[in-house]
Amino acid sequence: MSAIAITPPSHARRLACLTCLRPQQACICRWITPVAHAVEVVILQHPLEVANAKGSARLLHLSLPRSRLAVGEVFAEQALQALLYAPFSLTQESGTAAAPDAMQAVLLYPEIAGVAPSPPLAPALLAVPEKLRLVVLDGTWRKSRKMLYLNPLLQQLPRLPLLQAPPSRYAIRKAHRPHQLSTLEATCHALMQLENCDPKFQPLLQAFDGFVAQQLDYRPPA
Repeated sequence: MSAIAITPPSHARRLACLTCLRPQQACICRWITPVAHAVEVVILQHPLEVANAKGSARLLHLSLPRSRLAVGEVFAEQALQALLYAPFSLTQESGTAAAPDAMQAVLLYPEIAGVAPSPPLAPALLAVPEKLRLVVLDGTWRKSRKMLYLNPLLQQLPRLPLLQAPPSRYAIRKAHRPHQLSTLEATCHALMQLENCDPKFQPLLQAFDGFVAQQLDYRPPA
C-alpha cells in the first residue's frame, strides 16, 4: 500500500496510507468492500469526525463507487447544490451519470422538532433507485442536527426514515439514542430499503464487523 509522511501534533513522523488516510499501522483498507449499488450516495462529514479513528464514513465512501464525501459544517449554497444534483464523474465505475434534473436527493434523517416537515418523496421515484441520491450526515446526533439547521437546502429535501432498524454492531462507540447506528450501518440499511435488496450489502456489514474488531484491539487491556 502506498504511503506518505504526515506530522501529528507530537511532531513524531508517521506513515499514512494514501487510500484510507490513516496511520499505516492502523490502515483499514483490507475492510474496503466494493458494492454494486444503484442509489448514489453523498456523505456530508462534520469536520470533527475527520480524524476520529472510530468513524466509519471513510470506509463507507471507499466501498461505494457511486459516492461522494465532503467535509464541512456549513456548505456554500452553490457547492451544496452541486453535491445534491450535479452529475457524478463519468470516470466512475458506475458508468454514465444521470442528468441533474433526473436526480432526486433524499436525506437520511428523521423528522425533528424545530424544523419544518420535509416534502414528501414521490412514490414513483422509489421504483427507480438509479434516479435517487441518498444524502447522509456523518457526525454525532448533536453535530448532525446542527448541520441540518445551518444548511437550509438540506431542510428542503424529502427525508428517509429507517424502517425496522436492527441493533447496532458499533461496539466501539456509545449510542445516545435508541436504535442509533453508525454512518456505515445506517447507509447500508437505507440502501437496502431503497433498492429492496438486503444480500448485496451484507458483505460490507460483515467487513464493518472486522473494522470494529480491529478498533477494539487497540484498546488497552482492562
